[in-house]
Order: sequence, then C-alpha cells, then structure tokens
Amino acid sequence: MAHNDARRELIEKVWAQAWGHGDVDALDALLSPAYLRHGTDPYPHNLDAFKAAIVTTRAAFPDLTTTIDDIVVEGDGAAIRWHSSGTHVNSFLGVPPTKRRVEVSGATFARFERDQVVEEHVTWDPRALLSALGIISVGQD
Repeated sequence: MAHNDARRELIEKVWAQAWGHGDVDALDALLSPAYLRHGTDPYPHNLDAFKAAIVTTRAAFPDLTTTIDDIVVEGDGAAIRWHSSGTHVNSFLGVPPTKRRVEVSGATFARFERDQVVEEHVTWDPRALLSALGIISVGQD
C-alpha cells in the first residue's frame, strides 16, 4: 500500500510542477527516458516531444490549470482522471488567439517499470478543444 501511496504522491507532485508551473524537467523524476505517450496522434510521443507539447500548450494558454480529479494506483498501473482549463491568448497549433476560455477533460493510464512510468495511454476528446476555440461545431447534424 505504501508503494502505491508513494507513486500517487509522485504523480501529483510532478503533474503540478510540469502542467501547473511549466517545469517540464520535473517529469524526469517520474517518466523513464524510454517513455512513450500514446494519444490522439497516430504515433506515440517520446519524453522530449511530451515536454515540448506541455511548453507549447502553456504558451498558448498561460493561465492553464490542470486538476487531477482521481488517481487509482494498483500494481504497476495508474489511472488518472483530470480536467484542464485556460484562456487561448496565443497561437496554438496554427490557430490564432481566440481569447476564449477552454475546458477539456480526459484520462491517462500509466504503466510503471520499477519506479518510473514507461508508457501512458491518454484519452480525451480533441473535438471539445476545437469546439471551444470556435473552429468546429460539435453535436450539430
């Protein structure tokens, strides 16, 4: 049990440093150098690409807040339910600033090897982000 608590605490600490304060090098305490992140892109991101994505996202949404809603740690796995919000004040992936408030949510499923995460699968709906930015309409036929 104590091992699971330590992993949970490390996830919370590193998440706050990286997503909340932009200290992406804090990820080195949690993520393996061989880390792979599987998400909405057709190919996985390595640690450097993940760090760059956080920097890019925080630059576009400087008031970004990401909150962990739940963490379940069991064995070599962790499930993290989260939500993020921020205001789009700088260009993001080629989209000019819209000044819109954006809220997204998702879940991250992590796999540990020893004391570091080697792989994550992230699920969230990028259409919610595009809709919030006014780029697409969701739910209208």
